[in-house]
Amino acid sequence: MDFLLSVVGFAVDLGNVWRFPYICYQNGGGAFLIPYTLMAVFGGVPLFYMELALGQFHRVGAIPIWKHICPIFKGIGFAICIIGLYVSFYYNTIIAWALYYFYSSFTHTLPWSSCDNPWNTPNCTSYFGTSNVTWTNYSKSPAEEFYTRKVLELQNSHGLDDVGGISWQLLLCLFLIFTIVYFSLWKGVKTSGKVVWVTATLPYVILFILLIRGATLPGAWKGIVFYLQPNWEKLKSSAVWVDAAAQIFFSLGPGFGVLLALSSYNPFHNNCYRDAIVTCVVNCFTSFLSGFVIFTVLGYMAEMRHVEVEDVAKDKGPSLLFITYPEAIANMVGSTYFAIIFFLMMITLGLDSTFGGLEAVITAIMDEYPHILAKQRELLVLGLITVCFLGSLATLTNGGSYIVKLLEEFGAGCSILAVVLLEAIAVSWFYGIQQFCNDVKAMLGFAPGIYWQVCWVAVSPAFLAFIIVSSLVDQPPLTLFNYQYPQWSISVGYLIGASSFLCIPVYMVYKLTWTPGSLKQRLAVCLRPEKEIREQPLEPGVLPLAP
Repeated sequence: MDFLLSVVGFAVDLGNVWRFPYICYQNGGGAFLIPYTLMAVFGGVPLFYMELALGQFHRVGAIPIWKHICPIFKGIGFAICIIGLYVSFYYNTIIAWALYYFYSSFTHTLPWSSCDNPWNTPNCTSYFGTSNVTWTNYSKSPAEEFYTRKVLELQNSHGLDDVGGISWQLLLCLFLIFTIVYFSLWKGVKTSGKVVWVTATLPYVILFILLIRGATLPGAWKGIVFYLQPNWEKLKSSAVWVDAAAQIFFSLGPGFGVLLALSSYNPFHNNCYRDAIVTCVVNCFTSFLSGFVIFTVLGYMAEMRHVEVEDVAKDKGPSLLFITYPEAIANMVGSTYFAIIFFLMMITLGLDSTFGGLEAVITAIMDEYPHILAKQRELLVLGLITVCFLGSLATLTNGGSYIVKLLEEFGAGCSILAVVLLEAIAVSWFYGIQQFCNDVKAMLGFAPGIYWQVCWVAVSPAFLAFIIVSSLVDQPPLTLFNYQYPQWSISVGYLIGASSFLCIPVYMVYKLTWTPGSLKQRLAVCLRPEKEIREQPLEPGVLPLAP
């Protein structure tokens, strides 16, 4: 259960709550569930199952596992670790924003419920409580001004050219978040496996409370109709299929090394097939449920404002969670209580995904250098947390949200897709699908069927290549709060994305160069797994025999 909750906690994150509902209504409502399900069945779930099986059989992290599969691809492990760092630089800042909101919610009147605060401007316009409100293009809601002017302090920044100073309140919030992460990870899966009993289950309790509250609000049915009403015309657009593929992939999270790391601690004969199916079903169910939680509230807001739901539901990404939803909560009966549990849910959703992401990096490094780090886990975790904290400082500045958006867009975009594409090719084509199926049979007692084999060899790689090409061809301009990102920042973004992926070709050249023999002999050594004595499966904590 520790393992299953850890995997569910990693797979179910903030993206399920903010990204899926937005993408669903943008791409045809109920009709979007068709491409979403197809992409899950033929792309997401097979890759998820593959990673769990690899980690459980070879029992090591993302870097050393490649000597058992195809040594020349070891650069994939290093790329995964660098991507994990980039994600931690911005993801924990979003959790810190949620912690700031959580703390701010402990008041009788929520600070984003009115325009009577020091940070508000003359443009602040409150919809609620008055009937004759004139809304112009310059009008801002109290929740938007609280987010942009109080939490982020964007008014003190002029974009990426001048990000301003560091917010000490957010610095303190981030420090608290990383402190929780450190003490959850320092002893390994023994501690994090217990923490996820809270962080992976509490969000579901809160989601159901918010769903019941949302369903009883006036106008809730408008939001649900808008969310689910099928628009079959949308299915003719390739963009809908790209969005479905990207959503299921980033939601399940193969390629981040987390599934390899967590499953490497499993007993050898654990049923990872069952775990993969259960986790994927829970993940998709959570995304679907979150849509109801969000859209019942958006329907209520539309009713209160006397506008259509689509006019309310313009915000996407973090803005949905930090502007739109808090604004609705502020105008409910019992607003303080609902604000506290909503932001507590966001913190717990974020934390267990952070646990997984950093555990992947820790396990990969420790398994690569066991003789040096075997008894130094606490120090390694402390060093990694310190690096992540220092790397996050830029995102705590007044213009930090611009940096968060840049890292979110490029830090783990096409690079992680390319990493998983190469991982699928390395396992299916170089290691051999038959050998991999034999490994699975040794663990589970039965070999994967023809459906899984076809997906691993052809369908899943094609699915990944499709997303990569589509996302590279169609690059919309990057904007945030009406700020257009300058061209130099886009170039920096591409460099960030390339920096992790470059580990793969660089390591290939290094491996071929330093391996003795003719080119043919070198390729034979680099493509063939290193032989190991595996007469019997090892139990956790038992060292393997020397080769």
